[in-house]
Amino acid sequence: MTETGPQPIPQSPPNAIPAKRWAYVIPVAAIMYMLAYLDRNNVSVILPYMHGDLELSNADKGLVGGIFFVGYVFLQIPAAILAQRWSARKTVLLLMVAWGLAASLTGLVQTKSQFYVARFVLGFFEGGVWPAVLILLASWFPLRERARANALWMACLPLSSVLMAPLSGWMLDHASWRWVLVLQGVPPLLWAVVWWFAVADRPDRARWISRAEADHVERSIAADEAAKPSAGSGSYLDAVKQKSVLVLIGVYFFWITGFYGFNLWLPSVIKELTHDGSPTEVGLLTAIPFTVALAVMIANAAWSDRTGRRRQAVAVPLVVGIAALLLGQAVDGALPRMLLLCVTAAAVYAPYGPFWAIPGQLLRFEVVAVAMGLINALGNLGGFAGPYLVGWLTDVTGSSVTGFAVLSGFLAVAVALVTLGLRPSARPVRPLSGQAAEGA
Repeated sequence: MTETGPQPIPQSPPNAIPAKRWAYVIPVAAIMYMLAYLDRNNVSVILPYMHGDLELSNADKGLVGGIFFVGYVFLQIPAAILAQRWSARKTVLLLMVAWGLAASLTGLVQTKSQFYVARFVLGFFEGGVWPAVLILLASWFPLRERARANALWMACLPLSSVLMAPLSGWMLDHASWRWVLVLQGVPPLLWAVVWWFAVADRPDRARWISRAEADHVERSIAADEAAKPSAGSGSYLDAVKQKSVLVLIGVYFFWITGFYGFNLWLPSVIKELTHDGSPTEVGLLTAIPFTVALAVMIANAAWSDRTGRRRQAVAVPLVVGIAALLLGQAVDGALPRMLLLCVTAAAVYAPYGPFWAIPGQLLRFEVVAVAMGLINALGNLGGFAGPYLVGWLTDVTGSSVTGFAVLSGFLAVAVALVTLGLRPSARPVRPLSGQAAEGA
């Protein structure tokens, strides 16, 4: 549905606006979350090579991957509110130290039950980081830059897989899986020091930013906030009762079910394609789909910011992902299947930047924190459903075909929701050119 957006506010010529924030805020935040994502990469590479340790079935392995996201739910909204009302910088710092210690402890487990508990605790501490950083970015990047800012930060997800999957595989060839998990907790503790000195909550608190850039950011964000519709009384409850927020929760849940179901089992599929290749070989090959995903993710976000078409930037890649998942189960040959794995990875990663730009354009800053926390909390329960579902169906049927077919069905529901559910209420974003654009 095409709507006429609000008139663009006068802006300085692009070459007159300093952009130091892109070089400071984004890289520090991206490396921080890349370290958080490390434990999800590690466990997916490690599980195919545990060789009977802890006696994990495929369903148990799916539960190990998925129970992380049960713990992930609890701090989403509290951390978002703390980031908005207190300090995103301090909130992330505390969580970084806590998850670093919890990550190392996962390597010390002796039983299957202890492994479940350790993964739950790790998810608990990591859960608040995502919404807290989204609140931080909302204070640094106006709406017209938000999808690109989100995508460049979230590029840490595929980039972490590109870098860490081969590293984890190499470490497994030279050390036990326990040491790999213990060592994963050290980098966040070291990066916490960098985070503390490099990041500020708002432009007016940063020592490294020019007055011209700070003024530009503050004026642009103030204009964005003034143009947004009010959320009823302005209460959190009024915000989360909006249809668009409920639809976004549904979209994220069904998308993330497919996303993490694919991600966790990707190394296992590649191990099968290589006829039980070594951990180093599987790790290197696993990095290839994520390299493709990284490029597509950034390109899709740039297109979304340029055109303002958020819905299409979410829906179209997921349709491509559905087709690739289904074709991947029908074709033979290592090379065609590997190519389809690359297409699927690109498709499920591509919506990240545009999707997380939508809440910020629909809701005012005072309520968007709790809305994003709720979307991430409930949506990430799909991170439990996807891995466990694939593992359980693999045990029951003796093949991963059924599991991946079911994941494609979840992605199809996400496409239907974002295409039909958001259309009546989504407010258009102002494209970079200032022309009217289609709504989210």
